[in-house]
Amino acid sequence: MNAAPAPAAPFTPLQNSTLAGNYFISNYPPFSFWSENQNAEVAAAIATTSAPDTKLGLYHHIPFCRKRCHFCYFRVYTDKNAQDIQTYLDATITELKTLVDQPLYRGRKPHFVYFGGGTPSYLSAKQLHELTDKLKAVLPWDAAQEVAFEAEPGTLNPGKLTAIKDIGVTRLSLGVEHFDDHVLEINGRAHRSAEVFTAYERARAENFSQINIDLIAGMLEETEALWQRNITQTLALRPDSVTIYQMEVPYNTTIYKEMKAEGKLAAPVADWQTKRRWVKEAFAALESAGYTIASGYTAVLDPQRTKFVYRDELWTGADLIGLGVASFSHAAGVHYQNLTEIDAYLAAIHARERPTKRAFRTSPEELMIREFILQMKLGRVQLGYFVEKFHVKLADRFATQFGHLAAEGFLTVSDTTVQLTRDGLLCVDTLLHEFFLAHHRTSKIV
Repeated sequence: MNAAPAPAAPFTPLQNSTLAGNYFISNYPPFSFWSENQNAEVAAAIATTSAPDTKLGLYHHIPFCRKRCHFCYFRVYTDKNAQDIQTYLDATITELKTLVDQPLYRGRKPHFVYFGGGTPSYLSAKQLHELTDKLKAVLPWDAAQEVAFEAEPGTLNPGKLTAIKDIGVTRLSLGVEHFDDHVLEINGRAHRSAEVFTAYERARAENFSQINIDLIAGMLEETEALWQRNITQTLALRPDSVTIYQMEVPYNTTIYKEMKAEGKLAAPVADWQTKRRWVKEAFAALESAGYTIASGYTAVLDPQRTKFVYRDELWTGADLIGLGVASFSHAAGVHYQNLTEIDAYLAAIHARERPTKRAFRTSPEELMIREFILQMKLGRVQLGYFVEKFHVKLADRFATQFGHLAAEGFLTVSDTTVQLTRDGLLCVDTLLHEFFLAHHRTSKIV
């Protein structure tokens, strides 16, 4: 594992205009290197036994929404009726039943559970209770340290919030994105600011262990004044956690389709320099109010109490069962994604076939790089962790890359830690490409 480091690509100055394409890095190797027709690899992975002390997570994808946001690139549907939804939910239970008796999962309980979308809170209280009762009957999560749940504010009536609390959710994440009604409308969001405040107040009354709010810097028609108002409103709510993403425009979004039709290369949103400055200003204001910056996107009010187990365990090699259309799983070193169209997914489940779209079996070196680049997004990496787990001295392995980035003022390296500066943290996804293996360096990451 201490082979000579791959030659580093010359450092490229950060792009200013927001161009179409993905920016956020969520896995490694990039998805464009995953292959289709890999059911045999997945079957082989789940037929093995788990490595000692490896945590297990459960992810459930709810692909239904009231509206499709103009910047959304996830697999979502806005045209399904109650029977369609029930058919889909039943299929995810069937999928789970085919997995739990496999050697990799037998006898294990989830350490964390995550309901993502789409909009999990699109489901009715009755649907939520029935779904989770069935899931727990197949794979109990009474030992879970965290049950996280994404919610759209406009879907959260009092009965819905009570149901979400009753099914065991500990981390409620509100997709606020912005506090200005015009910005919400022009970006295709279904909710408005009044629903945000009502939902937040009701959620607080339910006493969730943690409430996170999501914001996006640089949405369509964002302005300096509106962004400052976003910061002020966030500080007034004082949530346990604040997650701020920088607006990007992937190819499968409404915004990109309009750009393509008009022959435009740059997206009609704030440039990267402005977005990074806005997040930097927000982080500074949050720190002044007592928050701690916990990653390139997150500020938490109490770092001892407020954790994000889903993120932290995935970034240190946990296994993950992903249920539903387009969901991602990690199984003993094999990464795979389910079929990405709901009809194809349902057909596979009905035929008792594994619904795999694409997969990738990682080498030990690729696993090491994956954990390293993901942990870099936290702003700090403990070098001893990689010596103990992978027998790799990162300071030697990535000496050239660290030298480039240190010279640019993006990080420092000590005997024990790689520490990103604030400027480095705000553009961390761009920096991470330097650490990819040479044959994985590409602008196409989806």
